[in-house]
Amino acid sequence: MIRKFTIKELKSIIEALIFVADDPITLNQIEKAIEAADKNDIKKALDELIDDYSKSDRSLGISQVAGGYQMHTRPQYKQWIENHLKRKNPFRLSREALETLSIIAYKQPITTPELAAIRGVDVSGSVHSLLEKKLIKICGRKEVVGRPLIYKTTKEFLIRFGLKDLSELPSLEELEEMMGQMDEDNISDNI
Repeated sequence: MIRKFTIKELKSIIEALIFVADDPITLNQIEKAIEAADKNDIKKALDELIDDYSKSDRSLGISQVAGGYQMHTRPQYKQWIENHLKRKNPFRLSREALETLSIIAYKQPITTPELAAIRGVDVSGSVHSLLEKKLIKICGRKEVVGRPLIYKTTKEFLIRFGLKDLSELPSLEELEEMMGQMDEDNISDNI
C-alpha cells in the first residue's frame, strides 16, 4: 500500500540513506527502502535534495557516481580533511599503472597482449597492481589462440575517480595533457 509522504519527509529519509550507504546507492535501492512511498515522489525528492545541496554553502554535496548517489566533500575542503585523516597508506598508482589503467578504461575490454602492444612494455606488474586495488577485473577470455584473459574497469574505478559512468572520461587530448603535467614517479589519488 502506498503511503503519502511529504517531499520534505522523503528528502530527509533519502539523505539518511545516502549518508549511511557504504557504496553509491541506486534509485532502485532507495525505492525499495521506502517501499510504501510513491516512486514519482521519491524521484522528485531526490532531485530536490541534490539541488538543495548544490545551491547551499555546505561542505558536502550529493553526486551521481557509478550508477548510484553518494555524499562527497567539496574539493575546497580537501586540505583540512587530509590533515585530519593523515593517511598512512594513500591510494597510489605508479605512472606505469596509471597509463595501463587509462588504456584499459578507453579500450576495454582488452587483453594483456593488446595492452603490451600499445604500451610497448611488459604490463603484468601494472595489471596485477590494478587487480589488487580492484580498479579492473577479469571479464572472460578472448576466443583466440592462447585464450588470454580480458580486462575491464570496475565500479570501484568509477567511485575512485568520481565518474557517473565511462562517458564522463576525459577526451584523449585532455588525458594526454593531464599525463604531461603529472610527476614522473607517482601520483596520489586524494579522493
